[in-house]
Amino acid sequence: MTASMPTKLYDIIYADPPWRYEHPPMGDTNRSIENHYPTLSIKELQEINIPAETNAAMFMWATAPMLSKACALMAYWGFSYRTCLCWDKMIIGMGSWARNQHELLLIGIKGKFKAPSVEFRNSSMYHKKRTEHSVKPAFFRTWISEAYPDKSKLEMFARERIEGWDATGNEVPPHTQLQLHEVTS
Repeated sequence: MTASMPTKLYDIIYADPPWRYEHPPMGDTNRSIENHYPTLSIKELQEINIPAETNAAMFMWATAPMLSKACALMAYWGFSYRTCLCWDKMIIGMGSWARNQHELLLIGIKGKFKAPSVEFRNSSMYHKKRTEHSVKPAFFRTWISEAYPDKSKLEMFARERIEGWDATGNEVPPHTQLQLHEVTS
């Protein structure tokens, strides 16, 4: 699978990749990611051409088990890791080594992209109880929008359309989506 991406270039890329895990879920197979949405392998994710400007920022979600792969993917896409934010989901989850209750929002830049101004430099920890599978708190997208009101923004693997953002993803309403699709060769 690869993703159709817009030809327009963006200053900000916000991504929640549909990570494919290499290990089977422990215990309850109803919690398997593939029961919620199609996933992509690292190779398939690497095939996505990221429509970023020469000077851009990427905000990419990574679960603890996928952290090293997420950092490598960010670098593959041309972004240098800078820092991360941690979302404390306030509910213990699944896990092989540890039952994780957090997710990381990695921040990377390409070229020259300025950090947010001082008034938008929040704590690296955000506490909010998780809701549905993989749904991220609106706080993060709102924070990015407020910190960078004049920058063009693309949300990859989106679930909905948000004003001020372009969106790609299987769950975006049909009239506005750019679908993941099977490539036949």
